[in-house]
Amino acid sequence: MQLNANQLAASKFKNGIASVVAVPGSGKTLTMTNRIAYLIQHHGIAPESILGLTFTRNAAQAMRDKLRPMLNDVAARVTLSTIHSFCYTVLKDAGKSFELLHGKEQIRFIRIIMKKHKIRTLSPGTILREISLAKNNIIGAEEFREIYLDDPTMETIGVIYQAYEEEKTKSYLLDFNDLIIEVCRLLKNTPEIREKYQQTFRHILVDEFQDTNPAQAEILNLLVGKSKDCSFYVTGDDWQSIFNFIGASVGNLLNFKKTFPGSEQFILDMNYRSTPQILTACFNLIQHNVRKIEKSLLTQNPDGQAVLVIDASNEDDEAIKIAQEIQGLVSDKFTHHDIAILYRANSQSRVIEDVFSQNDIPYHIENGMTFYQRREVKILLDYLRLIHDPGSVVGDDALKNVINAPNRYMGKKFMAELEDFAMNENHNHLYDALKRKPVAVPYLKHNIREFIKLIDSLMHKIKNAEPAEMIMMLRETLDYDRWISEDDIPSPDDNLIANLNELQIAASKYKDIPTFLNYTDSFKEQNRNDKEGVSLMTIHKSKGLEFPVVFCIGFVDGVMPNVCGDIEEERRIAFVGVSRAMKLLFLSHTTTRMGRSAKQSPFLDEILGNK
Repeated sequence: MQLNANQLAASKFKNGIASVVAVPGSGKTLTMTNRIAYLIQHHGIAPESILGLTFTRNAAQAMRDKLRPMLNDVAARVTLSTIHSFCYTVLKDAGKSFELLHGKEQIRFIRIIMKKHKIRTLSPGTILREISLAKNNIIGAEEFREIYLDDPTMETIGVIYQAYEEEKTKSYLLDFNDLIIEVCRLLKNTPEIREKYQQTFRHILVDEFQDTNPAQAEILNLLVGKSKDCSFYVTGDDWQSIFNFIGASVGNLLNFKKTFPGSEQFILDMNYRSTPQILTACFNLIQHNVRKIEKSLLTQNPDGQAVLVIDASNEDDEAIKIAQEIQGLVSDKFTHHDIAILYRANSQSRVIEDVFSQNDIPYHIENGMTFYQRREVKILLDYLRLIHDPGSVVGDDALKNVINAPNRYMGKKFMAELEDFAMNENHNHLYDALKRKPVAVPYLKHNIREFIKLIDSLMHKIKNAEPAEMIMMLRETLDYDRWISEDDIPSPDDNLIANLNELQIAASKYKDIPTFLNYTDSFKEQNRNDKEGVSLMTIHKSKGLEFPVVFCIGFVDGVMPNVCGDIEEERRIAFVGVSRAMKLLFLSHTTTRMGRSAKQSPFLDEILGNK
């Protein structure tokens, strides 16, 4: 593809410091890879002296895929990496001995510390989130405690933060945030190592710079070489900065010229993705943000249709109208694969999935599970399966899934013994075996007795209760919302709680449990995970993607913008959603949501140019 004048100028940049501010669909990655090729082929730069940093493995691979046809085997000699992977390598090369702590092990680790300190009022997730944000802003445990001296909750987190750091140090463990912090410290305090990397990588390129946090930005500043034959080159778009919730700072790009006086700025404002009508909608919206880099949003693409608005009375009506539109589009010239449904929160997929299932519209959840397979939903469905039919293979599988939800301390060994007992004693199914199996350990005996009491009482009520009532009984009896969210007082805005509320609404449409369970089981069929079907995903997951047809749903105040979000960040999220569309853009809203009156999102009028 031939570069336009702005792309070419940005590609030819050789030495010094520059930022490339690129609107959606303007060929940012193409420009960045062309610059790498230009450095090697036209400026005679050694491939080994070039470092390209991204934030995801997929982005790094996409850059490599674009470089290979330009440079052939030479492409492999350029270092392209995520920033975390680069930091891991730096620490290992420096001789630091450590293992990575992440995922479930990290949760387990923090739980042990909480138990030692008798902390029961906060969830591990909340504590780890606050620790992560502090580290992203280069705030250590001691400074954290000083900052929050007058805040009892944050002070408690500070105590755990300090203990967490001490225990990790004893065990030679680092979490993902530590990779950044440790490299930051290493480069700052060890001039010979800093100079080594400045000499090794004389040309540094960073993609999606608007997504950097202060700690990452500090590392990049330390890596920038001081000599005239070095370069530091970043690309990004402040309009698409949507990761503030994990510590990303749009200010890193907004203030780039102040941070690096004399740096050059290239603007890529020609969009190759969307129709003029879609781009007008995008531009109308983002102009309402105050903190932004001024730029145009141009295209030479031919005219298309105006942005279409779907007015619906409620979520079911919204989903039905979307399904009807899709059926019309597919009978015309589009395929299901051309279409994406984008939403602000995962819980919004439930109604869409239900209606698509009823209308045989194939779909898949991008990088996620269908609604009825999500853990917090599946556990409640398994409770219903066990209560409905304990003497069946389905009941056996359900029991294994719910016996420790919440935790009743029945481990793998106990469950294996239970299965053996059921087989050897001719108790055909596990629930019957659980009632009869001798248990010597007092706490296990107590927990089993309480579990049986719960299930038996619910089995008695099932005859007269509808599915939605049973789900509510389970939520209340198990204190399920608190358990699943790990919050002392679960917030209705919590995504997990929102999913439970959606399950309740779905169940309310059925009079008996077998019919409801048969319906939810239908989502295991092939057309519910059809990669050639309609793509369903959150707007955050859609970043970097494009589709001929996009439906952005739920333009309701409190949903988009989210009730808890910063208004400029929320507007950028909406901007990312609408700017995924190539040919057709649909926006939908409802007059009621979750059975209550709903206000239209202010973003809708902004997009349509009414504000």
